[in-house]
Amino acid sequence: MEQMTALLLGGGTIVVLLALIGLGWRNRLRRQQHIGTLPEVPAVLSPAMAQVAGQYVVTTTAGDWLDRVAVQSLGVKSNATLSIHAQGVLLQRTGATDVFIPVADLVDVRSESGMTGKFVEKEGLVVLRWMLAGAGVDTAFRTRLAAESKPLQQALTDLLPDEHGTDDSSTNKDKK
Repeated sequence: MEQMTALLLGGGTIVVLLALIGLGWRNRLRRQQHIGTLPEVPAVLSPAMAQVAGQYVVTTTAGDWLDRVAVQSLGVKSNATLSIHAQGVLLQRTGATDVFIPVADLVDVRSESGMTGKFVEKEGLVVLRWMLAGAGVDTAFRTRLAAESKPLQQALTDLLPDEHGTDDSSTNKDKK
């Protein structure tokens, strides 16, 4: 009888915890409805300048590595292939919606050791900051091979729009 009570109490606790997790996720979806829809993948993409296999880790609100974005399945971790094209960055995810980041929406590229749901060695994640329907977000990607991380980060940095480092800053300095 005592074992049955303990079993029922344990099962009831698990059901309550799962219900609370579901309620929290539903409320997160409601709070994040302003984020809007993902950009569509162009019908024709230029050939990939680089392509790397790895893991799509998560997308969070910009600057808050703990605030997972739940809308558009952006909170779902999955295996992915990241490819860089003249039009932008394509994350082809297994079991989740693909994510396309247009070049004009890219803001910054950096490396981190962790974001919500995944912590790795120093600078083990490549993080792209971009604008999704006017909201700043950070998307983390982990390359399958550690040696691919730095070259990927450099290729993504080279893709950033001019105002982020590849502009005519030398010309601007000359004018001062």
